[in-house]
Amino acid sequence: MRIEHRQARWSVRGFLAGILVLAAAVQAGEKRNPFHGGGEPVRLELAGVAYEHRWSQAGQNEFTPAGQEDLERWRDMLTLVERPDATDGVALAAVANGVLANYRHGGVVVRTDSRPATPDRPAEHLVVAMLGGGAMVEAAFARLLLHDGTGLVVVRSRRAYGEDAAGEIGRWVQANGMQVEQALMEWQPPPMARITALPQSP
Repeated sequence: MRIEHRQARWSVRGFLAGILVLAAAVQAGEKRNPFHGGGEPVRLELAGVAYEHRWSQAGQNEFTPAGQEDLERWRDMLTLVERPDATDGVALAAVANGVLANYRHGGVVVRTDSRPATPDRPAEHLVVAMLGGGAMVEAAFARLLLHDGTGLVVVRSRRAYGEDAAGEIGRWVQANGMQVEQALMEWQPPPMARITALPQSP
């Protein structure tokens, strides 16, 4: 089973065109409170940026840089989603197609890709989408992989707010999209045991 593909080049025009087909409003998600646990916060580093653990619940774990503690108004986020139901390439491809369908429902998919399996590495998948609309637009880069024998979705996201949200995200992707994708695909996630042990938010 393979993830469905539609290749696209990085371009501001593609992002701005995608905005025209989005719904005017986005369904509001349940409000989440940042996690403030005792001791030192858990930190991850991606592309030279330190992300601190803010919130975890039901296998979804969110990290933002210093100064972006408000999970209602963040601009950069790293999300790790545990998928223990995916333990082989077929199951991972099914998860990838589910992510693809969800992103199409909530926005516009601008790029997909897959790394074929090799004798020493399982297949991986990538889905890049523009989500939201109106006064909030998000670029989401989702990498799906088998990690320590189980499925993991790693999402690097960037948000913009305000009347020029679409233009701002388009310009950001034009300047940074390829570097973000490369860094994400080369990143080594922490062990799954460390991810599953993250403190859970109320």
